[in-house]
Amino acid sequence: MSQRFRATNSLRDRSSLLGVTPPASGRSSPHDSYGSEPAGQRYVDDLEGQNDEQIEGLAAKVKLLKGLTVEIGREVKDSTIQLSQMNDAFTETGGILAGTFRRMNNMSQRQGCRWLWYILFLIFVFWFFIVVWWFRR
Repeated sequence: MSQRFRATNSLRDRSSLLGVTPPASGRSSPHDSYGSEPAGQRYVDDLEGQNDEQIEGLAAKVKLLKGLTVEIGREVKDSTIQLSQMNDAFTETGGILAGTFRRMNNMSQRQGCRWLWYILFLIFVFWFFIVVWWFRR
């Protein structure tokens, strides 16, 4: 029952089956002088393929970052325009309020002290309605 498979010399020779493998130290270089030239060339081609894949990955990341920076620049420009428009609107509103305040001061100077009594009367009326409303709740 127990028959052992006898490997021939060609099956025991690892380099003939797998080609040239890098040295066991982990420090391999395509310029080492081990093995035959075609297997070394295959190893160099593998390294070049890995480099090309990494370059493609880096190129995709650079493209993504470029897109982000372009979008950030566009957002900054839009925000600057919007802030400028808001500043103009606030300046215009400040001018309108300053004119209104100036006209109100002119009116109060012409009226004398009578406008103060009107304001006090309105404050008293509002206060009365607020107190009445508060106690009815």
